[in-house]
Amino acid sequence: MDDLIQLLPKLGQATVETLYIVALSLLFGGLGGLLVGLGLYTTRPGNLYSSRVVYGILNVIVNVFRPIPFIIFLAAAQPLARLVVGTGIGNTAIIFTLSLAATFGISRIVEQNLLTVQPGVIEAARSVGASRSRIILTLVIPEALGPLVLGYTFVFVAIVDMSAVAGYVGGGGLGTFAIQYGYRQFNPAVTWAAVLVIILIVQAVQFLGNWLARKTLRR
Repeated sequence: MDDLIQLLPKLGQATVETLYIVALSLLFGGLGGLLVGLGLYTTRPGNLYSSRVVYGILNVIVNVFRPIPFIIFLAAAQPLARLVVGTGIGNTAIIFTLSLAATFGISRIVEQNLLTVQPGVIEAARSVGASRSRIILTLVIPEALGPLVLGYTFVFVAIVDMSAVAGYVGGGGLGTFAIQYGYRQFNPAVTWAAVLVIILIVQAVQFLGNWLARKTLRR
């Protein structure tokens, strides 16, 4: 217990690092996933911007990269991280790789949630002369907003999970803290302290996500 008390400042720093990594990864991956998901939805056969070629390409790309276990994806994407962000190690590299992985996962969630919008509603909007872009921005996305909020909440939890392996590329966060000061030092109290903080973060975000989804669905 004395060791844990001495490590509290490092635990606080690790918590801040995890929140920093997860927040930026969700921001970049969320935007990328939204764009790819919209591309998948709108280019589906019979949809607003129907294109079998574009949909086929996007579908294959997502299906290829989405199932790869993150620890393998982390190693495979390291050369690309060096090319894009200038380094293959540290928090910047893990944020880049997490964002890329999240893009593929979120894109499928976005596509599936947008497909819940009734086609009849879209046809009604088109019949009164609404443009395709206006239908997407003012009808499709708002109608699917509640499920999208829940989907992004789920992804937040998944990114917290994936961020635990940041130590493999020299990154920080609660996963690195638990391994370095808990597991390797044979100190389970330190490991469980990190686990407890992760649980609290996830519970808080899940509560917020559920609340926002309920507010959205009641509008």
